[in-house]
Amino acid sequence: MNRTRVIVLAASAAFGLATVAACGGNGAQTPAAGGGQTQPPSQPADPNQVKLTATTVGQLGQVVTDSTGMTLYRFDGDTANPPASNCNDQCAKTWPPELATSSTATLDGIDQSAVGVILRKDGTKQITINGWAVYRYAKDAAPGDAKGQGLMQKWFAVTPQGKKAAGAPAGGNAGGAASSSSKPAAPTTTVDSGAGGY
Repeated sequence: MNRTRVIVLAASAAFGLATVAACGGNGAQTPAAGGGQTQPPSQPADPNQVKLTATTVGQLGQVVTDSTGMTLYRFDGDTANPPASNCNDQCAKTWPPELATSSTATLDGIDQSAVGVILRKDGTKQITINGWAVYRYAKDAAPGDAKGQGLMQKWFAVTPQGKKAAGAPAGGNAGGAASSSSKPAAPTTTVDSGAGGY
């Protein structure tokens, strides 16, 4: 059974990225001597926190979805070693990159070691799965859609291992709803990026 984990998104110095430190400040809490109030074990949820989930989508099997349940994709025009996104400008409008909007991510069914961050040409930070930048597809309208699957023979839904999903596109009125044999699918976001062919 997969467990949900929260990880801190860190990037290598090679990409000039830094993790976001927890905010301190003038109002830092110090425990009172004699059993003052203890700090809760977990901090309030970050509304910008990235959430990636391994979800069964149509005939694609397990793919990565974002916090809203949208399918994430990888692009053959990108590289995983070294990790790089080549989908910019108009391409990024059709294939919006899955951005690291927080310093932490919640993972469900995805190995922590597979998740990373790269610096994009525009200075934003993009999520990677096993080195492949991940994206959403602008024409996917609802959770479980995977209309970008196989487009231009370059765009593919990304598996929790960073591989290309095999199978026919899902979505629209064709009944491409996300499903899971054991539990309702948890939303996730992560998609690989690429250049050209969009």
